[in-house]
Amino acid sequence: MNQRAERFTDSLWPMLAALVLLIAGWSAAKYLYAVEDYFVPYPWTVVTAAVRIAPELAAATWLTARAAVCGFVLSTLAGSVIAIVFAQFRLLRLGCFPYAVILQTVPIVAIAPLITYTRGPGFESVVLIAFIVSLFPIIANTTAGLTSVPSGLQELFRLNHATRWQQIWKLQIPHAVPNLITGMRTSAGLAVIGAIVGEFFAGNSSRGHGLGFMVPQKMDRLRADEAFAAVAMATLLGIAMFAAVSFLRSTVLRRWSQ
Repeated sequence: MNQRAERFTDSLWPMLAALVLLIAGWSAAKYLYAVEDYFVPYPWTVVTAAVRIAPELAAATWLTARAAVCGFVLSTLAGSVIAIVFAQFRLLRLGCFPYAVILQTVPIVAIAPLITYTRGPGFESVVLIAFIVSLFPIIANTTAGLTSVPSGLQELFRLNHATRWQQIWKLQIPHAVPNLITGMRTSAGLAVIGAIVGEFFAGNSSRGHGLGFMVPQKMDRLRADEAFAAVAMATLLGIAMFAAVSFLRSTVLRRWSQ
């Protein structure tokens, strides 16, 4: 436990130093180039704005977090199932995997308006966009783990007359768990990006609006300090989701190796 605390402390100092340098560079650049406050505010102005609109900011962050988590969970479940199917049927994998790649390469800013047009604005559309953005890393990493089981282990299971389901459940899935969690780390951040982009196009509904809708709204009203506060909260949300999956990774893989 002490070693984990020491490792955390050792990794914390460089991050804090980088943050201080970022704030100092931001403040110096704004002062030297005389940028107006309604374009780029000072860092302390952003903090003041965040405190001033704390209730609105908290509600928007909660809505964005819900959409990102829902999209992330759906992509993890669906991606795992698709990967298992791909691993069992080689021809299906060869035929369909390129389309999964295409899904990742198409810009989300091109897909989001189509989803908004067909399904309308609202929470469900934002979740769908977050789901699409975060799906491919789960499929790719889990499929790689399921199809890279050592041949010696596969032969051992066959010699013991293991059924196909037993090979999947007791051999392939355990072997693919580290790959799945690696894909989840990538998908966690992508889900937040998808939710933000989705809210930019479809984020206004009767339930309120999220951070992605809040940022352009504040900029249109020349409230850059409040817009930057929303951007900062979106950044913290992405870091929180990534940290949560990283903690899951360290916990699960440590027990898995034991």
